[in-house]
Amino acid sequence: MSKKSQPPLPRNARRRAILLEARQRQRAAMRRNIIISASVMVVSALVIGVVVLLGNTARERQLAAGPPAELVRADSVFLNRVPDAEVTVVEFLDFECPACAALYPTMEQTRASYGDRVNFVMRYFPLEGHFNAMPAARAVEAAGRQGQWEGMYKLMFENQNRWAGQQVPMDEVFRGFARELGLDMMSWEAAYNNPATRERVAADQADGEKLGVSATPTVFVNGEQLQLRSHSDLPEAIEEALGEQ
Repeated sequence: MSKKSQPPLPRNARRRAILLEARQRQRAAMRRNIIISASVMVVSALVIGVVVLLGNTARERQLAAGPPAELVRADSVFLNRVPDAEVTVVEFLDFECPACAALYPTMEQTRASYGDRVNFVMRYFPLEGHFNAMPAARAVEAAGRQGQWEGMYKLMFENQNRWAGQQVPMDEVFRGFARELGLDMMSWEAAYNNPATRERVAADQADGEKLGVSATPTVFVNGEQLQLRSHSDLPEAIEEALGEQ
């Protein structure tokens, strides 16, 4: 038995049904758009958050690491300073280091030969295993406050056998060097014991470590680290650098 067909809706009812269906579709589309927009906003917020977090982490690491290393700083000690020099020799040294003392005569001969054309820069790098290396560097830096970096630098190496290798403080020996140079002893003593002097030495150490220095002496010529195997290596490297200019 067949079902009776439904009578057609009146015209007004059909219009209302069509409008209702259209509104329902419009509302569904709006809900989808809202969901999509909200999802995009959430993803964007997550991305921004990750970027900010990574940026903050990078900045924190940079701050923790300190400023970038420099081979020569504005306050570095120039044993020879030549205006507009095109070649610069930098030595990271430890005044208690026997190898540094062995290089010292070669360095002095090289300075005598090239000091009118080449900058020679001394940077502190006292090694932990040398008991008096840091005090010696402080003594040189304190003398430098009175313009006697070079004088104290020479006395340290030329008299290294008087104080190096000892496991007791050699302060009195260093005071004797200061007197020999005719320094104002009260000023020298104040600088020698000033924490800022230790910090100045430590700043050189920090630069050296960032530059890959792990032993002394370590010598750079125009930023290139030398592998010192003989006394002729340094002057040959300088000649090569001068020839490239």
